Amino acid sequence: PNAYQTLDSAGRPIIAFTLPLIAEARNADELAFVMGHEAAHHIASHIPRQQQEATTGALILGVLTAATGGDETAIRTAQNLGGTIGARRYAKDYELEADALGTILAWDAGYDPERGAAFFARIPDPGNRFLGTHPPNAARIDTVRRTLASLQ
Repeated sequence: PNAYQTLDSAGRPIIAFTLPLIAEARNADELAFVMGHEAAHHIASHIPRQQQEATTGALILGVLTAATGGDETAIRTAQNLGGTIGARRYAKDYELEADALGTILAWDAGYDPERGAAFFARIPDPGNRFLGTHPPNAARIDTVRRTLASLQ
């Protein structure tokens, strides 16, 4: 089960749901929350921000490797590593930001975001891995609850 956001070839936002995610959803609130979360990534410009951070990370590690005498292969490897680190540096923050804004979007659309975030209780918990892309499910549920409390 997965949902994600991306851009089409013209730069227009796309929100995609896999069929297993749709089948796994137990109610419209869950689907609305996931859609709000993915839309929030677009609204918050997470794709271009993440691309910029990846580019910066690649540039920094590539330049440092070149400055310390790295050969072409070492520089390329450093750029790839820097790009990965840069892209993931704020990934968990972006997820929590999208959870908060997704809560507001679902709420404003007439859905129950807390009921929608119950989806997190059923999916595998990513924990708090170093350079992980998603925060622990408990942190995500807490973000939804705190955001919802501020709306009521």
